[in-house]
Amino acid sequence: MKRTIRIGSRDSVLAVVQAEIVIKTVGEANPAVEFEHLTFKTTGDKKESGNPDTIAGKGLFIKELEEALADGSIDIAVHSYKDMPYEETAALPVLALSKREAPFDVLVLPKGESVMDSSKPVGSSSLRRSIQFARLYEGFEIKAIRGNIPTRLSKLDNGEYAALILAQAGLNRLSMENRISRVFLPDEMIPAASQGILAVQGRQDGDYSYLNSFHSPESEIVSKAERQFLKTLDGGCSSPVAVYGHLHSNELYLTGMYVDPSGQMETGKISGNADKGEILGEMLARQLKRRARALEEK
Repeated sequence: MKRTIRIGSRDSVLAVVQAEIVIKTVGEANPAVEFEHLTFKTTGDKKESGNPDTIAGKGLFIKELEEALADGSIDIAVHSYKDMPYEETAALPVLALSKREAPFDVLVLPKGESVMDSSKPVGSSSLRRSIQFARLYEGFEIKAIRGNIPTRLSKLDNGEYAALILAQAGLNRLSMENRISRVFLPDEMIPAASQGILAVQGRQDGDYSYLNSFHSPESEIVSKAERQFLKTLDGGCSSPVAVYGHLHSNELYLTGMYVDPSGQMETGKISGNADKGEILGEMLARQLKRRARALEEK
């Protein structure tokens, strides 16, 4: 007899695809498990204004899903891990993390175009991206853009924007890699913490052994370091921050960005043993904060 798992996600095209990734991967490893997929429109999806970075940091893209978990309407929820606050709910723990999809940000031009039209704005849903883009390209207006990926691409192709800055992971998962004009490496644009990683959330008292085959220990190591960096800087609540970690053998390399309330931007790097990831994340955050404060006081 098969066990039915009720899995919840946001109702966007990308969120549905991400839930299907979990369903396919877990289902292949557990033939006795089948899934019922329920979708939700979250508070973050309904908000017409506000900085999406801050909205994500407050957990408004996961609020209704957590409520459904708490009342038993669903058994697990799938989130983009970068949308989850660094302070997680003990009663609703993250149970498994996916292997990391391409974690970088990318530039997307209108169909048929090879250069950006400087008379039009560049669309960005993120202050983190906007600040770093302005350092790479001078003379472009940056304008906020909301909506799911297909909606944003439609606005771009209809001539409203010169380009968009999007997450590579989302385009890859939607099989839209052909829309990518440029990939920004971390030395150019540092991604958001946990970008490209899917998180599966459940209840504290459940049996989730069927998720063991889905979980990536490497994603856990890297995301713990990145999220500790966020926590140390109170990221997602006020100032834009960015951090990217990667493993090489047993060495963890972190690159981070911090912008203090006065607008002073600092970037830096740190590396060390992978089992010290959270310590490294906190150390890098404190270094950048000290440097920003010292420059502000001069």
